[in-house]
Amino acid sequence: MSKDTCFIGVDVGTQSMKTLIVDGESGSVIGKSVENYGLVEGLPPGHKEQDPKVWIDAFRKTVKEAISKSGVDPRSIKAIGVSGQQHGFVPLDENGNVIRPAKLWNDTSTAKECEYLTRKLGGVEKVIKLIGNPFLPGYTAPKILWLKRNEPKNYSRLKHVLLPHDYLNYYLTGNMVMEYGDASGTAIMDVRRRVWCKKVIDAIDPELESKLPPLQGSDKPAGVIRKEVAIEFGFRDDVVVSAGGGDNMMGAIGTGNVRKGIVTASFGTSGTIYAYSESPVIDPKGEIAAFCDSTNAWLPLLCTMNVTVATEYVRELFNMTHDDLAKAVEEAPVGANGLLLIPYFEGERTPNVPDGTGVFYGLNSRTFNKQNIARSAMEGVTLGMNYGLNRMRELGIKPKEIRLTGGGSKNRAWRQIAADIFNAEVVCIKVDEGAAYGAALQAMWCYLNYTGSKTSIGEICDRFVQLDENTRASPKSSNVEIYKELQELHNMVSKSLRKSFKTHRSYLDKHVT
Repeated sequence: MSKDTCFIGVDVGTQSMKTLIVDGESGSVIGKSVENYGLVEGLPPGHKEQDPKVWIDAFRKTVKEAISKSGVDPRSIKAIGVSGQQHGFVPLDENGNVIRPAKLWNDTSTAKECEYLTRKLGGVEKVIKLIGNPFLPGYTAPKILWLKRNEPKNYSRLKHVLLPHDYLNYYLTGNMVMEYGDASGTAIMDVRRRVWCKKVIDAIDPELESKLPPLQGSDKPAGVIRKEVAIEFGFRDDVVVSAGGGDNMMGAIGTGNVRKGIVTASFGTSGTIYAYSESPVIDPKGEIAAFCDSTNAWLPLLCTMNVTVATEYVRELFNMTHDDLAKAVEEAPVGANGLLLIPYFEGERTPNVPDGTGVFYGLNSRTFNKQNIARSAMEGVTLGMNYGLNRMRELGIKPKEIRLTGGGSKNRAWRQIAADIFNAEVVCIKVDEGAAYGAALQAMWCYLNYTGSKTSIGEICDRFVQLDENTRASPKSSNVEIYKELQELHNMVSKSLRKSFKTHRSYLDKHVT
């Protein structure tokens, strides 16, 4: 590729949009822009919604700004890749207009719909046998049923179901399609066969089948850019828009997690750990998601809903900078003198505790200070992620190296805690925006194959994904042993509280507005 060949990677996040301009020759990020946005305010507890218009506005602003910063001619852009927060339900009418705000991945208001669908299809074990995953409140299927039950007028207008990254692809191309990776997080697709599951569709609404977009491979383009969009940005009219994918699938590409032995851990608003697999990894317990990836393989994944959520609460509570937070954590002993945080501020997905709340366990005169509270927050969310990592190990995933991404990975104290709790080497990537960078690399892969230059996604990642060896941390044996004991205690406290969480949620529903 010549030096005047560039690619755009976009990540439609929960709190912001990140856009990168990537040079096709070196793989370097030559332009970057970030735009923050918020959720719909004033909703009841458990409801998390966002107006898709903010994504389009943010895309237009960040792409123009990133191109301006890069100094490249917009006509050098060859392809665009879009990463997006998974599971969000974007309902469109017959004209392709948004009917209501999207219900997001962290919306836990659909617990009753999950129970109904599970019961309707014969129980959790049968559901997992049917589609490879259980129904969880974060997934798209129960959100569709929620709309049908709670907003029948809006549901009567529903003609098209898209996910957040699909909606941006639709804006760019005018086409409605869904690739296997993001589709596998809807709980409507059979992940083994990569087809929509008729039994799940019928359990929600037999007419839903006509409202779902066609499925396609991750190496295929979603389409070519619309003329109106090309004119606005000064692009050529043959810019390719790749299939894109969910943020975790794109994060796997952006961290080079496209072969066995490499595991990625993302420390963002939510926490995810995922690995590459050449065949489906189905968890009979349903704790590890049996997703497809965005390279036409599979991506066994665990997700926790509260990671930087917890540390940001603590940081704001004590009015600390990020450096102050790291310093406070390092001043407290390993294990925070026995203070544990069960970090279910937004409910929890792994383990599946939608009614969960945050609990500090072990508060006393010795532990009640900002150092222990800060350290217990960091340790608590990491122990929560390790609960799932241990389950992945039971299913045969053997990490040789864990690659860290997301905002939390920038904290030096947190990297050491992760190495000790995970009992594995951890290292960051030089390009820290893994999902947006992965979207750009997938766009490059799609473009090369589309234009006849056959190459594999592995070859592209090997060439361009670089580790930041300055961030590497190795587990310390003495700390590993302490955290093994704390993990057992963390699991026990979490399990013992689950019935009380439901009682507490019932109280909130009755008395708190």
